[in-house]
Amino acid sequence: MKHSKFLGKFQSRTGFLTLLVICYWLKYLFVAYCDFNLGLANPLQHIIMWFSPLGTSIILISLGFYFSKPLASYIAMLALDFANTALLFANVLYYRQFTDFITVKTMANLSKVSQGLGKSSAALLAPSDIFIWLDLIVIVILLAVKVIKIDQRSYGFSRTFAITSFGFFVLGLNMMVAECNRPRLLKNTFDRTYVVKYLGIDTFTVYDAIKNESSSTVTKNASTSELNKIINFTQQNYAPANSEYFGAEKGENVIIIHLESFQQFLIGMKVNGKEVTPFLNSLYKNKHTLSYSNFYHQVGLGRTSDAENMLETSTYGISDGSLFTSLGSSNTFQASPQILRANSNYTSAVFHGNVGSFWNRNDVYKNMGYNYFFDKNYFSQESGDSSGYGLKDKLFFAESVKYLERMQQPFYAKFITVTNHTPFELATADQDPNFKTSSTSDVTINNYFLTAHYLDQALKEFFTYLKKSGLYEKSMIVIYGDHYGLSNEEYTTLAPLIGKNPNDWSSYNTAQMQKVPFMIHASNLKGGIKSTLAGEIDVLPTILHLLGISSKQYVQFGTDMLSAKHKQIVVFRNGTVISPKYVLIGGKTSKGNVYDASGKLLTKLTKKQKAEVKKLAAYGKNSLAYSDTLNNKNLLRYYTPKGFSPVIPSDYNYSTNYQQMMDLIEQLGKQSTALISQKGDTSKLYKTDASQLAKRQSEITQIPESILSSSSSMNESMTSSSSSSSASSSSSKASSKKTK
Repeated sequence: MKHSKFLGKFQSRTGFLTLLVICYWLKYLFVAYCDFNLGLANPLQHIIMWFSPLGTSIILISLGFYFSKPLASYIAMLALDFANTALLFANVLYYRQFTDFITVKTMANLSKVSQGLGKSSAALLAPSDIFIWLDLIVIVILLAVKVIKIDQRSYGFSRTFAITSFGFFVLGLNMMVAECNRPRLLKNTFDRTYVVKYLGIDTFTVYDAIKNESSSTVTKNASTSELNKIINFTQQNYAPANSEYFGAEKGENVIIIHLESFQQFLIGMKVNGKEVTPFLNSLYKNKHTLSYSNFYHQVGLGRTSDAENMLETSTYGISDGSLFTSLGSSNTFQASPQILRANSNYTSAVFHGNVGSFWNRNDVYKNMGYNYFFDKNYFSQESGDSSGYGLKDKLFFAESVKYLERMQQPFYAKFITVTNHTPFELATADQDPNFKTSSTSDVTINNYFLTAHYLDQALKEFFTYLKKSGLYEKSMIVIYGDHYGLSNEEYTTLAPLIGKNPNDWSSYNTAQMQKVPFMIHASNLKGGIKSTLAGEIDVLPTILHLLGISSKQYVQFGTDMLSAKHKQIVVFRNGTVISPKYVLIGGKTSKGNVYDASGKLLTKLTKKQKAEVKKLAAYGKNSLAYSDTLNNKNLLRYYTPKGFSPVIPSDYNYSTNYQQMMDLIEQLGKQSTALISQKGDTSKLYKTDASQLAKRQSEITQIPESILSSSSSMNESMTSSSSSSSASSSSSKASSKKTK
C-alpha cells in the first residue's frame, strides 16, 4: 500500500519528470563524492555543488514535454535522461584515468577518446557503476509492467514553458551564488574542476562547447597575411647570439626550476639577522651563475600558466584570461620541448605536485610536445604531505628523482614548486627552528618569508642530490620566479623591510616590485651578475643560443639576453613598458604615467622625450597585439620552420609515464642514456630533513603501487602510443612550409 502511494506521486507527467530529476540528482551526488575529487573546502561549496545539477537536468528533461503525444513525451524524457547519464558516466571513466573532465574537443576526437578509454574501458569499470544506471533500468521496467502509467492528459505550452523556465531560474540562482563565492569563474578559468564543482557537468559541457565554438570562429577568420606581419615584426627585432656564449652548454641536460610567487627582493634579504634564502643567495653570486638583477615577470590573468607559456614559447599570455585554459587544448605551439627534440633529440618532462587538470596542463603539455608529465598521481598521497596547491617542495623534489633518473639524456626537465604560494601556509613541523620570521602587522608577509625559506632549503637538498648523482656536471640549471607573491595591499607594510618609505610609494615602486629572480647555472659557465633589463619573454631564445640552437627561424617575441643587440624593453601584460630610461605605467604617455629610471615622475616632457616614450608605447602595444593575434587565431599552424616537426598530441599519454620509461630503457639496453642505466639507482642518495619522510624514507626510491598497477593494467592498450611518444626521435619530420 505504501509503495503504491509513493509511486502514485509520479503517475502524472510532471511527477515522472520529477522522478527522473531526483534520480539523476542522487546519482550525481554519489559520483561527485565517490569518483570526483572536487576539492570542496567549506559547507557553502558543498551546498553549491548539491544544487549544481538540478537546473540543467530540469531544463534538459523538460524538453520531452514539448512532444504533444504522451508516449513520445515519455520516450523523449527517458532518452534525454539517458543521454545525460551517459555524459556523466563517460566523465567518470575519463576522470578515473586522467583526473580530468571530458571536453567537447575530446568527445569530437574519437581517436583521442579511444586512446584513453578504448581497450582499457574494462579496467576502468567499478562495481559501484551499477548505481549510475540502476534508476533507468528500474524505471523502464516499472513502465513496461505498467506500475508507472503513462499520463494521457494533454499539457499546454504555457505549463511546459513554466517548467523549463523554473529550470533556468534554478540554473541562474546557482550561477549567481557560484559567482559570489568564486568571482570571474568562467572568465578566468584555471581548472575545469572548479567549473564542475560550482556549476555541474552539464553546464561545464555547454560552457566548453561555447568556448570551443568561439575559438573555432576566430581561428577560421585567420589569414596568412596576418602571420607575415607578425613574422616580419619578430624578425626585425631578432637579436643574434653572443659568440662567446653560443653553444656553451651544447648537449647538456636542462633543468628548469620554477619558483612559485618568488620576488627578487628576497635575494640577499635578512630578517632578524638571518638570510631568508641563504642557498639561493650563494647561487646568485656564484661565479658559474648568470644572474639578472633587473628581470621582470610579465604575467596577466593566467599567472603561473602565463609564465610557463612565455618560458616555453616566447609569446605573451592573452589579455582576457589564461592562454593555457582558453586555447591550450587546440593551439599549435612551437615550444621548447619540441624544438629541443627536433634539433638535439632531447627527452622532456614536467614535474608538478598538483592535479594535472590545473591550468589545463594535461592538454597543453601534449600540444607542446612534452614526453612526460608527472603530476600529483605520481607522488605520495599521505595526509599532511600537501599544502594548498600541491605536494610540499621538500617531498616534491625528493620523490621526483626516481623518475628523473629514468629519463633518457639529454633531457629537458621542468620542476614547478608550490609551497611558496598564497596564503603561504607552513606547518610548524616544516619550519626551520633557527629562522624567525618578521613580526609585521600583516600575517601574509610574515608567512611569505617562512615559505620562501622552506623553498630555499628544498632547493639546497635537490642540488646536493644533483652533485652526488653526477647530473650536476652534465646539466644547465635555470631558476626563475614566475610572478609576484605579495600584492599591492601588502607593499606599504613591506616597504620599511626593504628600505622604502611607505608614504612615498608610487606606481613606479609597484612596477619595480614585479622583479623576480632569474639565474642560469652550470659548472662550466662563465657567470656574473648582469644589470641587463629583461623579462620572461626573453628566456627561450637565451636558452636555445646557450645550447647552440639558433632561434631566428622561430616566431618569438623575446630576444637573447646575452646578445649585444638584446632589446632592453620589458612589456607587462597590462601594457606597462619599462626601458633603461623610462617607465610607462599602463603603456600610457599622458601626464602622471611616465617616470624616469630613478623613479621621478615626469610631469613635463621635452619634444625628444615625447618622441621616445611614444615609440616605446607603440612597441609595447604592437608586441602584445601581434602575440594575441598569433595565439587567438592559432596562426602557427600555417608555419613550420625548417627542421621542426609539428607536435602530434595523440602520441602522448601521461597515465603510463613510468611504464614508457621502463620499456624504453629495456628496448635500448646498453644504449640507454638514462642515469639509472649508467650508475644504478641514485635516488637512494637523496637526503631530506622533511618531517613527513622521517619514517618513510623508502618513498624516495619506491614507485607508488598505484602507478605500478596502473602501468600494468594499461600496458596492453597503450604500448603503441607509449613507444611513439618516448622514442619520438624516430618520428618523421614534416616538410618546411614557410609562409611569405
